[in-house]
Amino acid sequence: MSEKRPTGGRAVFRHVDYARYSFARFLWGLGLQIQTVAVAWYVYDITSDPLALGMIGLATFIPAVPLSLVTGPAADRYDRRVIMLLCCATMALCAAGFVALMAFDFVRAGQVWPVYLVVFVLGVARSFSNPAGQALVMSLVPDEEYPSAAAWNNSMNQTANIVGPAIGGLLFPLGVYAPFIAAGLAFLVAFLLVARIAYRPQKAGKPPVTLAMLAAGYKFIWRSPIILGAITLDLVAVLLAGATALLPIFARDIFETGPWGLGLLRAMPSVGSVAAALTLAYFPLQAGIGKKMLVCVAIYGLATIGFGLSSHILAAIPFLIVIGAADMVSVVIRQTLIQVETPPEMRGRVVAVHTILTGTSNQLGEFESGALAWAIGVVPAVLVGGAGALAAAALWARIFPDLRKRETY
Repeated sequence: MSEKRPTGGRAVFRHVDYARYSFARFLWGLGLQIQTVAVAWYVYDITSDPLALGMIGLATFIPAVPLSLVTGPAADRYDRRVIMLLCCATMALCAAGFVALMAFDFVRAGQVWPVYLVVFVLGVARSFSNPAGQALVMSLVPDEEYPSAAAWNNSMNQTANIVGPAIGGLLFPLGVYAPFIAAGLAFLVAFLLVARIAYRPQKAGKPPVTLAMLAAGYKFIWRSPIILGAITLDLVAVLLAGATALLPIFARDIFETGPWGLGLLRAMPSVGSVAAALTLAYFPLQAGIGKKMLVCVAIYGLATIGFGLSSHILAAIPFLIVIGAADMVSVVIRQTLIQVETPPEMRGRVVAVHTILTGTSNQLGEFESGALAWAIGVVPAVLVGGAGALAAAALWARIFPDLRKRETY
């Protein structure tokens, strides 16, 4: 663990390759958000089925489970830039695939499986891009600047999460193809930016591929109570309270708006996330980080309950902003703990496991929310999820005392 104080503000952008990576991440996040809003609205508009929305998340989650044993070692053994380039290219092809499906009328009310197939391929690309990208950042900035870099990364990503849904919601009325064409262009520009990042060889060399190597990330996390507690807390909270899959239902059936309303709802958590991330970028947390993470998860649960009880879109917006802000503080704490507690030669594998246990929990949470809404109703499903996140924060405070007592990075 570095004893140097973290550097805040915009100083991290003096590293040119980090700036290129950061803006590339913004663009592929922008493309993903435009595409996500368009796919969700399109599927619900032709099916009116909450379970069909949940299946979108499941299609993204399925490839991440087996690939988690491969994506981490790949990030540790091979040029992370090349992995990211391949992922950007694949994402652009998926955008073209959505256009082709709609142009040739492959998707109908009772036949949406082609959409799930393209989402599955997109999930494969995202599974490889996350560990490669997060592991690459550590080679682009000094260790003491990583907390600031992590906050800026999340700020750029959440800015994309604000702008992307708004763009997707506004483009959809211009034609069903428009959002996917815009997403494809974003992926292509991200490809060009990543291509300009200088090659940096892996310092630890290329370890041999063995079963022990593939499972090393899981073993390391299991033996690190602080990392295990932080990752599993996020997994459980997001799995239970992941109501984003239900936003098309709130937008169309409860708040009675159109695609613009869905775009607005999707963007609001990211407004809170950006505000929190910018604050953390300039004023990194210095004390009580374990307790602050637990409190933020509890706030996340309370805000989810408040959103579920909202009957008007204007009443729901503040709760969504709080959800995003609380989640962002938790994310920055978790990501920084993982980076500083993990040896450099293990980061790719540990980040891969982190991705499957937290990043993909968003998609699995979307499936859980869609299935629960199908079974008991939309509003009860959201309320149950928020209560579950509250209970998880209280339980994890007792199960993982090392995490609760952690003061600094």
